[in-house]
Amino acid sequence: MAPGSSIQFFDQQFQRQVATNDYALNPFETLALPHLRGHVLDYGCGLGNLAIAAAQRGCVVTALDASHTAIAHIQAVAEQRALSIYAAEADLRSHPLADDYDTVVCIGLLMFFSCPVAFRQLRELQDHVRPGGIAVVNVLTEGTTYMDMFSPEGHCLFKAGDLLERFASWSMVEHAIHEFPAPGNTRKIFATAIARKPYEHHAAA
Repeated sequence: MAPGSSIQFFDQQFQRQVATNDYALNPFETLALPHLRGHVLDYGCGLGNLAIAAAQRGCVVTALDASHTAIAHIQAVAEQRALSIYAAEADLRSHPLADDYDTVVCIGLLMFFSCPVAFRQLRELQDHVRPGGIAVVNVLTEGTTYMDMFSPEGHCLFKAGDLLERFASWSMVEHAIHEFPAPGNTRKIFATAIARKPYEHHAAA
């Protein structure tokens, strides 16, 4: 897959982070970490800081990203530390999921797809959370004015209430809006949802 400009943007960022040993969890990963358990899918894992932290806590982690730099780094760390992480390079706009997971994490990814693709992949992720499991989803929302990282192929700024609507049938553990200053007097506005999937109800025999 020829990398788009968004992938190139983050691949260069990951290379800088590796060069400077910058592996700190970002605020959204810190928020997510206490909720991770069992078999975890980190969909759009970046450098894998959260995936590695989850594995160190005893989770079995599948980590997927489009960045070759990121996946090579995770694979090396997992081997060095004997961590239960399967890391693979994938086109996350269309990657099919074969397994179900106790926790699905998707932080800072879906807004890099067109809205139809973003909403489709969000449904795919929701479908592969086990009943009683947790989904952690973080996206940029309307009002964001920092656009340098988006590729011309398309992007999707979610409405502020989109995640609440799309997890309406789930139990919302936490929903938050965070705003951060960005270069050039711009801003980034994020919505984060941590939600528990309802248990399936079976009719009595």
